[in-house]
Amino acid sequence: MKIILLLSLIIVFYTFAGYGILLYFIIKLKRIVRGPKKPVGENLDALPTCTLVVAAYNEEFFIKEKIANSLLLNYPVGKLKIIFITDGSSDSTPDIIGGYPQIRLLHQPQRAGKIAAVHRAMESVDTEAVVFTDANTFLNKDALIKICRHYTDPTVGAVAGEKRVHIDENADASAAGEGFYWKYESALKKWDSELYSVVGAAGELFSVRRSLYLPVPADTVLDDFMISMLIAEKGYRIVYEPEAYATETASANVTEELKRKIRIAAGGMQSILRLKSLFNPFPYPILSFQYISHRVLRWTVTPFLLILSFILNVVLTCEPGATGWQLLLFAQVLFYMLAFLGYIMEKKQLRIKVLFIPYYFCVMNYAVLAGIIRYFTTTQSAVWEKAQRRQ
Repeated sequence: MKIILLLSLIIVFYTFAGYGILLYFIIKLKRIVRGPKKPVGENLDALPTCTLVVAAYNEEFFIKEKIANSLLLNYPVGKLKIIFITDGSSDSTPDIIGGYPQIRLLHQPQRAGKIAAVHRAMESVDTEAVVFTDANTFLNKDALIKICRHYTDPTVGAVAGEKRVHIDENADASAAGEGFYWKYESALKKWDSELYSVVGAAGELFSVRRSLYLPVPADTVLDDFMISMLIAEKGYRIVYEPEAYATETASANVTEELKRKIRIAAGGMQSILRLKSLFNPFPYPILSFQYISHRVLRWTVTPFLLILSFILNVVLTCEPGATGWQLLLFAQVLFYMLAFLGYIMEKKQLRIKVLFIPYYFCVMNYAVLAGIIRYFTTTQSAVWEKAQRRQ
């Protein structure tokens, strides 16, 4: 039991902190041996032709801002096309977009989910690069230039932009926790990219070479992750570009964030089962190491190990001379008490930010457990209800 408990805690620590620490030192060593990372050139004449694809479903309250943001993006004249696809939208979203001749509108009344809409849009794309972004996120003016400059490197097959979560001073646990999580994720992606490749891209902002795009099955939950990882599976790198970023508001509350996280966790399990080849380290050993460390452990065993380590710790404290195990149990109980206190503060709308992190950590791991159960007990669908966002 002692060995199992220690191994469980080691894996938990490695998943959420140890991998980041290890990456940090590997990158430091790599820079010492090979020198600092070379800056990416920005020759506007060498930029590929590009299409910006925006899938929008019933976004009439955001769509004018998104259109304005898209039309203000910098890119060489004649090299950029913009497509908005609004399949299934029953509000005024298609009509609003139709008033902008600079944008190509694709619309059909049937709703088959975001990925089906994206596949349909891709049939119309004839440019060298494609950039995908969500309808409720806003890009910085040079985002497309910063992304597409990477395609001068033939080993690059996809580019992941940075997701930023807007947080105000009165943020609750969902907003503050989500913001902290994405800051940490951004650091990991930066180091992953410098080591070899980012492990998947987020749908808020990512890009692929058009020639490498592969349609994923219609029931794919994490289509952005799967599309990018299928490109990595071919031996191309996914690079991270923090100077291209998409900003969005946080989930309206913890309930909405939990709903989103459960869906992501179910999609994570689906993706793991469909990307079994990445467990074979022989073709691309570094990618396999990154994939297992950064994604697989989080989406599979780690939440169960948290439960197992707590139960084993309780049992071991009953043995004679168990002072060390008692101290460890005290630390675990204290952490979960802080998380519970964060829950109470959230309900009472009291903002004590130091409690947000343990609370959000527990919410995230609960979501993974619920997502795994959801995956194995329900039929997955790419058609889903959007989580509500802060206005």
